[in-house]
Amino acid sequence: MTATRTNEPVPFHDGFVSELVGRSVFVERDGVRGLVGRIADFVVERPQDTFPHIDAIIVKTKHGELAAPIGDLTSLDPAGLVLKKAPTVVRPPDDEALYLVEDLFDKQIVDVDGRKVERINDIQVARTGGALRVVAADIGVAGLLRRLGAAKVAPALIERIPRALIAWDNVAPLHDLSPTQIRLSVTEHRLSRLHPSELADIIGELSAQDAARVVGSLDDETAADAFEHLEPDVQRSIIDDLGTERAADIIEEMDSDDAADLLGDLPEDRQNELLAEMDAQTADDLRELVAYADDTAGGLMTTDYVWIFPHRTVEGTIAKIRQIAPETEFIYYLYVLDQAEKLLGVLSLRTLLLAEPSATIHTIMDQNIVSVRPGTSAEDVAGTIARYDLLACPVTDEHGMMLGIVTVDDAIDAIIPERLTKKLPRFTKRAQRRRAEAAT
Repeated sequence: MTATRTNEPVPFHDGFVSELVGRSVFVERDGVRGLVGRIADFVVERPQDTFPHIDAIIVKTKHGELAAPIGDLTSLDPAGLVLKKAPTVVRPPDDEALYLVEDLFDKQIVDVDGRKVERINDIQVARTGGALRVVAADIGVAGLLRRLGAAKVAPALIERIPRALIAWDNVAPLHDLSPTQIRLSVTEHRLSRLHPSELADIIGELSAQDAARVVGSLDDETAADAFEHLEPDVQRSIIDDLGTERAADIIEEMDSDDAADLLGDLPEDRQNELLAEMDAQTADDLRELVAYADDTAGGLMTTDYVWIFPHRTVEGTIAKIRQIAPETEFIYYLYVLDQAEKLLGVLSLRTLLLAEPSATIHTIMDQNIVSVRPGTSAEDVAGTIARYDLLACPVTDEHGMMLGIVTVDDAIDAIIPERLTKKLPRFTKRAQRRRAEAAT
């Protein structure tokens, strides 16, 4: 152990990890510092915190890499880092911890605020709130030059280069998104701040492995939202990497028409594997939808709609809607069916709310029904919806039996360029909820 006399320490306020890595690590006893190694890395145990504090320092010693708790740090100055005692703990094998150098340098991150994927060149840390914390990711040229040692030979050059920093609360490191970890809830996950189409754009930029990792980290509902905005080839790639059970859970949460489109692009044996993992009723509905061609009413329709019997009262129907609304996707229209599921009439939610509570449904429903057959072309479905100014059009068979509905957003998809279809507003329960949340 080499001994040196201490100098008056210069307090560390802020800097970059690349400037700290390689600095000497000392243990001080009776005013004398003994060299024990060099800084190799820093450990953050809770990377999901807004500005997480550093919990340990990895020291490269002659005995290998050892961890020193941050509580053993007494000073950090240009001469190096000083500890109360020599590190003795072997580097902890913690899957949830984030190693700033190993896990982040040259790795991809999601810039949540910028809605894009970036590559980390350096990490900014600062002493704040009584702790050494991670405050930003450096994605600029300055960070790369700093890593290459340019700051030592040309510090003025580094200072002249504009900084490109992303505050840590806008960073979603892909390391955090390991499918082996417990998935973060949507309210806690930084990626939940992105619109599904923005999240889909980011996922589309990633490698297949990283894309699957991001999707695997999300709850089923958020993953389904993003999935509906992905290109079919990206969907298929992620499905293959996710595994059957997890993929089936996500597909179950998708709108039935989008789920059917996805399944229809898969080989039959893969379809069957996924359907076998789903709820029996959902699987049966999707099997029926998959059988229709994509460019027909059957291929566009969803089986999620509100139907009622004609003998119900207005008051009873409203009470029923309150019960089923959280699980129902489209409630602008109510479809009146008999016991054999034949379509008898339709009424809007406005008509229902303005009617007398004691009135029965058959007295207020519109029996002049506009509908299409499952084989009707997508263009004709869109034309029917536009001609009659509908938000949705029922799909019936030759006997008038209700099969599903085509919503206006799915009809529009058939008549505009494909690149725009996934950017359009949706009439799904999740889209409705997002709009409601944004308004509060």
